Amino acid sequence: MPPDIAEHVFALRLGLGFCRTGSGDMPSAMPSDPMPLIYKICPESLWREAENAGVFAGAPVDLADGYIHFSTGAQARETAARHFAGQGGLLLIAVDPAKLGGALRYEPSRGGALFPHLYGSLDPGQVRWIAPLSLGPEGHRFPEDVL
Repeated sequence: MPPDIAEHVFALRLGLGFCRTGSGDMPSAMPSDPMPLIYKICPESLWREAENAGVFAGAPVDLADGYIHFSTGAQARETAARHFAGQGGLLLIAVDPAKLGGALRYEPSRGGALFPHLYGSLDPGQVRWIAPLSLGPEGHRFPEDVL
């Protein structure tokens, strides 16, 4: 795929519009539609510590990798199944990606899919909502509005 088309496809996957510049089309800074929420699956005890501290630096895997791992709604169930199978005491933390600025990057991961990675800490005040991620007989139970 030519680089200019690849950039358009990448921006469209992120929900970005385009603006015309002297050098051609570029992704606009403003999304054409509101960006869907992204999700962090986190042990409740770790999240409560972050709330008390006023900052979430990440889980051990995040600290080891140098960024906080998030999933899109379409990726969250598989993330839970792969990395949190059988674990209780988890929270699903929803964040508006537009509030994270340039520290948030969508990068290839599982099978080349773009995953949101936050290169920095998360202010608990940036969280849209939090829900328990309880275990059921077939895995974790997600809120109905998470794809």
